[in-house]
Amino acid sequence: MPVDIGIDMGTSNTVICVGKSIVLDEPSVISIETETGRPLKFGYEAYKMIGRTPDKITTVCPIQRGVIASYDEAEQLLRYFLKKAYNGKIVKPRVMFSMPAGITAVQQRSFMSALQAAGARNICPIESPVAAAIGVGVDFTKPHGTIVVDIGAGSTDIAVLSMGGLAQYDSVRIASGDFNEAIVNHIRKEHNILVGYHTAENIKLQIGSVVRTPVEITMIVKGRNLYTGLPQVFEVTANEICDAISDVSQSICSAVQSVLEKTPPELVGDIAKDGLILTGGGSLIRGMKERMEHSIGIKAQLVSDPKLCVAYGISKALKNFDLLKNGDYEFRSLQDLVIE
Repeated sequence: MPVDIGIDMGTSNTVICVGKSIVLDEPSVISIETETGRPLKFGYEAYKMIGRTPDKITTVCPIQRGVIASYDEAEQLLRYFLKKAYNGKIVKPRVMFSMPAGITAVQQRSFMSALQAAGARNICPIESPVAAAIGVGVDFTKPHGTIVVDIGAGSTDIAVLSMGGLAQYDSVRIASGDFNEAIVNHIRKEHNILVGYHTAENIKLQIGSVVRTPVEITMIVKGRNLYTGLPQVFEVTANEICDAISDVSQSICSAVQSVLEKTPPELVGDIAKDGLILTGGGSLIRGMKERMEHSIGIKAQLVSDPKLCVAYGISKALKNFDLLKNGDYEFRSLQDLVIE
């Protein structure tokens, strides 16, 4: 029986929802045979293989910076996730999927093509900040400015919403994944030790902070000494990591400031009164709210479930499509985009 489903396919995780339920939430990772391209593992199982595979196996993250970077792998991943979420019992669903604000027509078409090849019947794209605003219950249908800052793993979407649409927006390729890269580079430079993706992610989650802490927090880390090539155990501190990722956090704040500089003054006045809305997994790093308030000069609000608010917003929009009546949102097939 055909149903409507929502998909938030991000750089880090893919979330699938139906009704009010999240039916799947797994990493957007696939492992393949290097020579044949045959898929081996998906989601969590593939994620655990990152940095641990032999030459004959490659792990691929098909979504990079919020858009499809490896089409075949993205299609295979979507097909697997849809089948897993519904035990193969779903037939040609209508799909609403999230995308970065300001995505190009080619990138949007790539998403729609992959979804249709994976089994979708008709598809409706929605910008991630719009879905996030709906997910947290913001009423942006009135002539009143609201700003949403969605910090994902691969991109940060900043959007000023008013009258049911985007008044000003930008999508910058700086996000929480860049924190990991900055941590790896810092440890390589300062400690002469190489750490992997999972280690950098754990450091970020456990002691990562974008503001300096009055009480020092330390963490024991394992890596490979670049001089000896041998394993080495060493210690890193929260303030050390804060200095390492400072440039990345400041770049995110500067992107928000840039959007505000292009926003009409009446809407900026509304935003100054109500503040920023922070969503996305990247907003959970310690001190992001305070760093944003200090840099921008207005208060910020961190929503209760920032990782899933986009998926919840898609779910609400599917249930009440009138929430999108002021925008150009409708279910289309890929053939509808063909210019004859």
